[in-house]
Amino acid sequence: MSKVRIAHIAGPTATIQNTPPLVTSNKAREKHGLPARHNPDGSLPTFDALRPQRLAAPARIYVEQFSAHPLESDAAALYDAPDGYIGEDGIFRRVRAKAGDRPVYEVELRPEDGLYPLPYMARQANGEPWEDECATPGASAERARQTFFPDGSRLFEEIDRLSVGGDGMASPISSMADISFYRATPSAGAAPERRGRDYFSYRPLHLATQAPRPALATITNEVQKIAASGAHDGLIWTQGSPQIEETSYWFNLLIDTMLPICCNAAQRPQGQMSHDGPKNIADSVRFLASRVWADAEGRNKCGTVVVQEQQIFAARDVAKGDARPGGYITTGGAGGILGQVGHLGAVALTYLPAYKHTYLSDVNINRLPEKSRAVRRHTAGTIETFEIAIKDARNNLLPEAIPVVSIVKDGAYSTLDYGDDPALEGDLEASIDHKLGLDRLAGFVIEGLAPYGHSASTAREKVLLQAVFSGLPVCRVGRGAQGFADPHPYQIAASNLTATKARLLLMACLMKFGSLPPAEDPKNPTAHELARIRAELAAYQAIFLSH
Repeated sequence: MSKVRIAHIAGPTATIQNTPPLVTSNKAREKHGLPARHNPDGSLPTFDALRPQRLAAPARIYVEQFSAHPLESDAAALYDAPDGYIGEDGIFRRVRAKAGDRPVYEVELRPEDGLYPLPYMARQANGEPWEDECATPGASAERARQTFFPDGSRLFEEIDRLSVGGDGMASPISSMADISFYRATPSAGAAPERRGRDYFSYRPLHLATQAPRPALATITNEVQKIAASGAHDGLIWTQGSPQIEETSYWFNLLIDTMLPICCNAAQRPQGQMSHDGPKNIADSVRFLASRVWADAEGRNKCGTVVVQEQQIFAARDVAKGDARPGGYITTGGAGGILGQVGHLGAVALTYLPAYKHTYLSDVNINRLPEKSRAVRRHTAGTIETFEIAIKDARNNLLPEAIPVVSIVKDGAYSTLDYGDDPALEGDLEASIDHKLGLDRLAGFVIEGLAPYGHSASTAREKVLLQAVFSGLPVCRVGRGAQGFADPHPYQIAASNLTATKARLLLMACLMKFGSLPPAEDPKNPTAHELARIRAELAAYQAIFLSH
C-alpha cells in the first residue's frame, strides 16, 4: 500500500512542539571545571539528562550483553553468542581471555543513523553553564534561547527515531506516511521573523506572546491553501492545548475541504517525563491512513477532529477540562466522541457528527461574501452602516474582517443595586461604545446564569438589547456547557455550544451576514425596525442550529 500524504501545520504556543530547557550537563561541567548542578537537597543528581543530538563522526561502542532488561539473562540459552568481550584492561577481544571478561555487542554509531540521546555539553559564550532558557534570569529576548521547534520536522523526527511502539519497533510515522511541513503563525522562528508578530510562544514566561485576533485570517488562508493544493490526503494541525478546541472548530466552520483535518496538542513538552504528544500525533497519522473518515465518495464525514489520548473528538464538542493528559472532555451533554484508537492501533468510529462542517459549512471561506455590512457610531452620535471588505481578490480572508466578539459571563448577585437599572451597567455600555468605534464587525456572547442561557440580571439584558438594536448581534449560551440555550426574540440561541465555540460561530456569521440593521434610536426601536431585526436574526439562528 502507498503511504498516506500528510501536511503538518505548526500553530502557535504549541506545547506539543516545546521542549524542556537545555541545561548544561554535569559531564560538561566536570570537563570544564565548573561547579556541578545539584539536587534541591544538595546531593548530586544520579544521572545527567540525555537530549537528542546528532553525531558528527562515526563512533564504535560496546554494549554489555543482557543489559536491555533485567531478566534477559534468564533466557540466555535462547541467545546467540556475543560479539566479544571487554577485559579489565578495557580492550575488546573476540574471545574471552579471563573469567571476569564481560560479554558485549560491538556497535558502530553513524551520523546518518539520526538522533541519539546524549549529555548536553554546550556552555554560554562566557563559559558559564546554561541553567535555563535565558543567559540570566529574566533576560531580554536577545539573551534568550527558544525552546519551541520552528516547524514540525524535528518533532516528527524525534517521534520516529526515539519512540518505541507496542511492537517494539520505531518509525511509527514514516512507516505509514510521507509528511510535508508548513507553518502558520507558528511557535518559533528565526530572524527576520519577530516574536509576537510572526511566531508566538509562552517560554520564556516573561517573554510570552499569544496570537491575536487578526492571526485567524493568516491561519485560515494558509490552511485553506494547503488543503486545496491537491498534494495531500489529510492535514494535522498542532497548537497549544487550551486553544486547540477553538481553532479546530474554526477549521470546521471556515475550511472548505473534503480532506480530513486532525488537531493535536500535548499537556507536556516533547522529551519531558510522560510527554503525551508523540502518541497523539501517531494516532492522528493512523486515523488519516485508516480512511475510516471517508464516505462512499471519499469525502470526509467526520469534520475536523481532535485526537487526544486515543480518543477522536468532534471539534464542535471538545474542550480542555483539566491540565493533565486525559484532561479533554466533551461539552454539550450529547456525545462528541466519534471513535477511538485502540492500544494495538485499530481505529474505530462509533458516531458521526450531525452538524455541518468543512465543505458542507454554510460559512466556509468560499461561501463568505467579498464584502459585508458593519455598523459604527457617527460623529453626530447616530449609528450608521458602512461596507467592510471580507476577502481580497484572491479569496483570502482579510485580517480586518475578523470580527470583535466579547464574552460576557453573568452570575447571581451581579447587579450593583436594587431595581435592575441599566444605567448601573457602565462597563457593558462602555464595551458597546467601544465596538461601535472600531469600524469592525462586532457582537457579544452572553453566558447566562442557568444551563438554558437565561441571564440573572434584567439590567444587563436591557443593555444587551440596546446592543442588538445598535446592530451588534448577541448570542446566548447556557452555563456549565451542558444545556441547550432557550430561544429569544432578539438574541441568538447558541444551541449547546460553549461560550468560546459560540463566539467563533458568531464571528463567522458576522462575516457572512454582516451587522444587524440598527434602529434610529436603539433605546426605542419602532415596530418596523424590530420586525426587520427579527427577520435578519432568523438567518443567524438557522446557522447556529445546523453548525
